Amino acid sequence: MSLGSSIRSAAQATSSAYRRIPTRWRLAGGSAALTFVILCGFALIVGVLTTRQIRIQFDDQVRQTADLLSQRAHVKFDTSAPNQPPDCGRLGDLASADGAKVRVIYEQTGQIMCVYGGAHPLTPSFSLEHTFPNEQHGYRLEARRVGVDPVGTAIILYARPVSATDTTAGKVRFFLFFGVLGGSVLALLAGLAIARRAMAPIAELTATAREIERTRDPSMRMPQPEGDDEVAELARTLEGMLEALDRARSETEATLQRQREFVADASHELRTPLTSVLANLELLADHLEGEAGEAARSALRSSNRMRRLVANLLLLARADANRSVPHRPTDLADVLVEVAAELEPVTGEHVLSVSTHGPAVVSGAQDELHRLALNLVENALRHTPPGTHVNASSTREGEDVVLVVEDDGQGIPAALRERLFERFVRGQGDSGGGSGLGLSIVRAVAISHGGSVSVDDAPRGGARFTVRIPSAAPAPKDAAPTPASA
Repeated sequence: MSLGSSIRSAAQATSSAYRRIPTRWRLAGGSAALTFVILCGFALIVGVLTTRQIRIQFDDQVRQTADLLSQRAHVKFDTSAPNQPPDCGRLGDLASADGAKVRVIYEQTGQIMCVYGGAHPLTPSFSLEHTFPNEQHGYRLEARRVGVDPVGTAIILYARPVSATDTTAGKVRFFLFFGVLGGSVLALLAGLAIARRAMAPIAELTATAREIERTRDPSMRMPQPEGDDEVAELARTLEGMLEALDRARSETEATLQRQREFVADASHELRTPLTSVLANLELLADHLEGEAGEAARSALRSSNRMRRLVANLLLLARADANRSVPHRPTDLADVLVEVAAELEPVTGEHVLSVSTHGPAVVSGAQDELHRLALNLVENALRHTPPGTHVNASSTREGEDVVLVVEDDGQGIPAALRERLFERFVRGQGDSGGGSGLGLSIVRAVAISHGGSVSVDDAPRGGARFTVRIPSAAPAPKDAAPTPASA
């Protein structure tokens, strides 16, 4: 990989990471970074100027003190009496502050006459114009020439440590450093507060959008910000979008409702001519012989299938159009026994058993409940191999009546269970005789009666369908099961 590609990849990764940061943190971080840069520049300028000013003041103080010493010095030294020590007057008192050092050197001989402030290797020099002021061993030096009584001249060396200046400059830099950090942190906190306040209208719009998502009600109004800015424009745009979606949904619902009503009406109207066709075909099948009779019987079988399909479509269309037939108390146990008797001739090699645990009264339409139980049992017979045991039972559990249909067949694949109750979905064992509406009708009938239907694995390895419908009668005393078989 080339250097350019590496740089581009790093830049893209940095940009992606930056975009993942919340907006309020980006705004606050940008504000804090800008404040940090400004304060760093300000601190650099202030630090340089302040340090320079401190050094200038220090040099002025050293120079002024040296001038003061030279003005007030009264040095006496009699060369004719070498045993008599030199007298430098009160130079020690004048130079005792701030760790200063003073040397008095007899210029004619280079002899050190007086030493104040402790011994220190300060180098004397008599070329004042070229040597002083200077720094030696961390001290700032100033030299002045004074007269010596009775004769001669002397050099006064005044030295003051530079460490005091460095300490003061260090304190200045310390306070500037923490001032920059403190200002940047305050700018970050202030930026967060301002960003949170600025993002509050957007957060309110987001909360309203989530509520609309939860309730699926596009007729809800979006909050309108007080100011006329980009957020207000966003709110108006969302408001217009929701109004358009609400109108589109209303139009779609109206169209679907008309379609449902049309299907329900058409299915209902088809029942009368189908009944007439079936009656005529039955009559023809009974009186015709040979190929004509076989054709009539084939048409009769197709018409019977069409009648079942129309009845299924009518039931689903009524459920979609929210049309309900009158409900009355119905014993689900009796319905289950009737279904077993109806399917007894077509069980083939299957073993069908029915067990009812006392009365199972619900408030419902007997024809729809009959269709529910019939579809469940017929579905088990159709999609299981010969020799399979199919058991249907009804019982009372608390405030619900429970209808269970289970088998010991091959079961239902997990991938199919999610779509099992959708319309026109067929299982692998369906050889084409089913319309794919049976389980959809089961769910529609269960929901229209205030109940539910579910599917899981049976204890013996097959599939088990469980329908729960609220009971219409008080819970009876314990009743012994009354099994029946077909």
